Amino acid sequence: MRSSASPSPSRPWSSPSRRAVLGAGAALAGSGLLAACSGGSGMAGMDHGAGATGKGASSPAPGGYVDPAGAEVQAAEAARKATGPLTEVRLTATATPLDLGAGRSVRSWAYGDKLPGQEVRVTAGGTLALALANNLPEATSLHWHGLALRNDMDGVPGLTQRDIAPGGSFTYKFAVPHPGTYWFHPHSGVQQDRGLYAPLIVEDPKEPLSYDKEWVVVLDDWLDGVDGSTPDAVLGELRKGMNMSPGGGGHSGHGSGSGSGSGSGSAGTPAPAASGGPSRVLMGGVSEVLGNDPGDVAYPHYLVNGRTPEDPSVFTARPGDRIRLRIINAGGDTAFRIALGGHEFTVTHTDGFPVEHAAARSLLLGMGERYDVLVTAGDGVFPLTALAEGKGDAASALAVLRTGAGAAPTAATRPAELSGRPLTADALKAAEPVALAAREPDRTVRIKLTGGMAAYDWAFDGKPYAPDQRHPVKAGERVRLEFDNSTTMWHPLHLHGHTFALGGRPGGARKDTAVVLPNGKLTVDFDADNPGLWMVHCHNVYHAEAGMMTVLGYLR
Repeated sequence: MRSSASPSPSRPWSSPSRRAVLGAGAALAGSGLLAACSGGSGMAGMDHGAGATGKGASSPAPGGYVDPAGAEVQAAEAARKATGPLTEVRLTATATPLDLGAGRSVRSWAYGDKLPGQEVRVTAGGTLALALANNLPEATSLHWHGLALRNDMDGVPGLTQRDIAPGGSFTYKFAVPHPGTYWFHPHSGVQQDRGLYAPLIVEDPKEPLSYDKEWVVVLDDWLDGVDGSTPDAVLGELRKGMNMSPGGGGHSGHGSGSGSGSGSGSAGTPAPAASGGPSRVLMGGVSEVLGNDPGDVAYPHYLVNGRTPEDPSVFTARPGDRIRLRIINAGGDTAFRIALGGHEFTVTHTDGFPVEHAAARSLLLGMGERYDVLVTAGDGVFPLTALAEGKGDAASALAVLRTGAGAAPTAATRPAELSGRPLTADALKAAEPVALAAREPDRTVRIKLTGGMAAYDWAFDGKPYAPDQRHPVKAGERVRLEFDNSTTMWHPLHLHGHTFALGGRPGGARKDTAVVLPNGKLTVDFDADNPGLWMVHCHNVYHAEAGMMTVLGYLR
């Protein structure tokens, strides 16, 4: 989610509309927001072979910061002592038709011709070498969400690598130190809100859990290719304040700063899209957990493993099987509340790291979060339902667990387990082997979350993202991050290259993505043990591209 254009200036709104749009305007796709910046591949500050030229790479790290491909990064990689197997994968990012089920096909961008893309499995302690060929009409990149990998493989154009230009390729090769549930996606504009994502499962050679089957569950919100819509067009509409007309529906919602509340108004006529195509406006959504502003975009579809609820993905097992579910929220703008009808989850991991086992009827996942859970399968047919939190009763995704005879659930099925408050990560404790050791922070970095819907000027500390604006840290430090959310929107915050302890306490669950609530605060601690230049950003893809990103830079 590299921002290559600054946010639109603030503009007055009368009755700004609550939330947002499904943008049409296929003509806006490829409008220059994601211009290709190189003729090949390469690392920031280094020349890695023919074609590695162009203006997309950052210069050698200024101001005494570690270079992403420098000696400190290479030494940290060597210290990981990868002795396990080498896994080699070839992947192609391409424009392709995608089948969403029930005879519904869209044209999008994907890794190969499937949604999600090809699952990658590696063994902790081994090495992954993945060659990505870019057959897209725009430059792209690939970020390994949640991995503590070497900095020059993190996949952030203009910071840790050059863009992979159309027709170009790049091989990501790095040691994989930690087992767990991860995923990968581009870090280029709003490309992640197309079909460019896939699971990355890092298997534990000493797996302590006992289970019979494994079910990888990828949640997503979908608009690309529907009635000509593209994520770029949606971003354009958001930046323009949705081009509200006097007859358009809406009610008082986000202001452009802190303290502005959201009313409950009634829906009216949706505002026209910028190109005159269809637009959908999400009105008055409320979440008991996330507040009055559950998201910016009214998606037409919500998916589990690339399928709509009318033609869901089906997982088969036998009654009594112990099943491990690896649940990933790959959505661009949607938190999901998920439950399996007739079953209780036993939560074992969050964001790849083990927790003290906890029972849960349902879970809430912000964008980028992952949970591993165990269930013991009953006899029959059961709905795995994921509600788009706060986006209306009909907004949901569905998959099916089948262990015996029975009628399949429908899109309208709502398991009783969805009622009540879902489990969130603040209720979990890190398993003892991965709990952060007690230690006072050596450095505290305070970051204020700013912006709002009216100007669509999401940022940290009122400054849109610039790769040379950095918060310094030093190797060996215990670093505390204190986030102060001055906005009336919730934000799932993601730290690259590290995991942190929630709550700034040693027993807090180890995570790389965590939600900060509206007008709330979030404190996390991490050990600065992976040198480089590392992104911190909101994992709402539209907020990040608007400017809600910054960099933690290791000093030399």
